[in-house]
Amino acid sequence: MTATNPARLTWTGGANLPEAARAAIMGPGARFEIVVEDVLGVPTEVFAQRHHSLRESMEAARVNFGERTYLATPNGDYTFAETARIVGHLAERFATQYGVGPGDRVAFAAANSAEYAMGAWATIVLGGIIVGLNGWWTSAELQYGIDLTEPSVVIADAARRTRLADVTLSAGSADNTPLVELETLLDGLPDGPSELPTTPLAEDDPFLILFTSGTTGRPKGAVLSHRNFLHFSQSGLLSGAIGAILSGVMPDPNAPQVASLMVGPLFHVSGIVPLVFTMDNGTKQVLPPAGRWSEITHFELTQQHKLQMWSGVPTQFWRLLQHPDFDNYDLSSVFAAGGGGANFPPDLVRLFQERMPGISLRNGYGMSESAGMGTVTVGPMFVANPDAVGTANPATEVEIRDFDGNVAEAGEVGEIYLRTAAIFLGYWNNEAATADALMEGRWYRTGDFGRIEGGMLYLESRMRDLIIRAGENIYPPEIENRLIEHPDIDDVAVIGKPHQQLGQEVMAIVVVRQGAELSVAEVQRFAGATLSAYKVPAHVVFVAELPYTQSGKVLKHELEREYAPRA
Repeated sequence: MTATNPARLTWTGGANLPEAARAAIMGPGARFEIVVEDVLGVPTEVFAQRHHSLRESMEAARVNFGERTYLATPNGDYTFAETARIVGHLAERFATQYGVGPGDRVAFAAANSAEYAMGAWATIVLGGIIVGLNGWWTSAELQYGIDLTEPSVVIADAARRTRLADVTLSAGSADNTPLVELETLLDGLPDGPSELPTTPLAEDDPFLILFTSGTTGRPKGAVLSHRNFLHFSQSGLLSGAIGAILSGVMPDPNAPQVASLMVGPLFHVSGIVPLVFTMDNGTKQVLPPAGRWSEITHFELTQQHKLQMWSGVPTQFWRLLQHPDFDNYDLSSVFAAGGGGANFPPDLVRLFQERMPGISLRNGYGMSESAGMGTVTVGPMFVANPDAVGTANPATEVEIRDFDGNVAEAGEVGEIYLRTAAIFLGYWNNEAATADALMEGRWYRTGDFGRIEGGMLYLESRMRDLIIRAGENIYPPEIENRLIEHPDIDDVAVIGKPHQQLGQEVMAIVVVRQGAELSVAEVQRFAGATLSAYKVPAHVVFVAELPYTQSGKVLKHELEREYAPRA
């Protein structure tokens, strides 16, 4: 049945502009002109004036932003021009020493660093594919990622090399896969100028594999293209240009360089997007020192670099705003804060308004498979509807569909579908998962529930019971599949328990084998033997049996109501 009032969002931001302003930035030949072109066999809205590879973005940034700071690190700063020079030399080393060329995978297992950033760019400009191995993975999880992607070279920092000691790197290849120390990656590079490779690159060539949490026990490798990230970049720049016109506050060419802190790891879409986007907008990305994120470091770097934007997850914002030293630092440079992928509780919004009056808050909805694109809400719209995740990004379509794949009525809850030029190519070596996610017309089936009301998207729930802990996506089946292997566990269900700062913590509801004895510590030890620490249940509850439907599905909502009620 065709919906009379279909639950659909399309971008209408340009309609709010005065005609002359709209023509100036979006008219024929203008910087943000939007046209329809064929993308992988589907007519798709794209930006007419665009780079056609990420290497083109770097070449343009070398010219446009040459002596501006690209990366500010604890060990020194790198300008855009210096970064391109280093990347050119490093790309030559990758090609000659490790044979990296178009389509070859280069795996990184490391915390954020200048070496990681340069290595990632060297892979990009050669036409290679970055494999972002999760830095928190155990040896067993790292083995899975390497076996799946079969990298030509693995680059790791000291902490990850310890875990890789038990990993077979060859992944079935007759040749030994080299393991390179990340800390030495830039050693011995020539001092002179360099050129970037000239290997032909196409917009829809892959350049990145990001791992999503496994919905069926194993992570999937989402493959993203040059086009995906270039489209995100143009979309973000257009949104900024429209915001400036509507606010009447135009950019001051003499103003200090905009700076933000890189809090997202480079193996997450939240970390890799700023690294790439910066090539198009000329901002400074500040890398914090190695180690765990801390409020004090965040405050110190904000004061030192006059950061204008705070990006993060609700967990981090709670800790910053509630920290006893908050008032001891000059944070007046910050005018915007936000994130994506997790709802901001109304209490957190109120706390922002109390502690940082006048700050512009933003949130959004996106994922690795969409290069972070989907919807966005900012400023007064965000404050008025803090439980919404916003309106469609430029050149993006959003639909809510029922279980039969039909577009639902506005206000009805259904599954969220996205379509944009930023939608990924598919899952690496997983045709079944790709076919289940990419529908006709290259609509991406997200697996999340939501509704559209008043022109905005609201998240209802994660279709597969996703737990979001401090910004990390955790799928219960992966933990359940591990725990059920314990000889004294007969049945188990994993749910999320609300937590003010972390958002959620992992809770395991366990049925112990008759006659056996099992402790909370033993359950946690067993889980931690193969799973990352953030996936290990913080809470373990022992029960006689789990509630099931007649069709054999665990009634997780009953478990949540009894053991992990939401506020």
